[in-house]
Amino acid sequence: MQQAQAVGRALARLGVEVEVCLSSPKRRALETAELACEPLGLEVRLSPELAGAPFDALELTAGHESALLVGHDPSISLCLHDLTGVQARMSKGGLAAVNKGELIVLLRPKELSAIALAEESRT
Repeated sequence: MQQAQAVGRALARLGVEVEVCLSSPKRRALETAELACEPLGLEVRLSPELAGAPFDALELTAGHESALLVGHDPSISLCLHDLTGVQARMSKGGLAAVNKGELIVLLRPKELSAIALAEESRT
C-alpha cells in the first residue's frame, strides 16, 4: 500500500499528467492502481488485457496521449521490452515511462518513495 501511494505522490510531485489509468481487474492490482491514482485525481478503468497474459500496449492505449498501466509481471516487463528493446525486470511498485519507443525513466520503489518523501518534507 505504501509503495502504491508513493507512486502517486511521486508522479504528482514531478508534475506528471496522465490521461488514463488502465488496471488489471485482479484485486491487488486494482487496489494498487486506485492508491496510485488518488493523488492524481484520476479514475481507474479496468482492462482485462492486463490480467497477466502478454498484451499489446500500443493497441491497449490507442487514442490516449498518456496512460498509466497497472498489471503483473512478467507481462509488464515483456511489454517494456516490446516497446523499447530494454531488458529490465519491473519490480513490484516500480514505474517505467516510455515515449515513442524510448525509455524515459525507470524508477524502483525506493526511488519513488524518496521523491514522495521529498514532497512531504517541503510541506
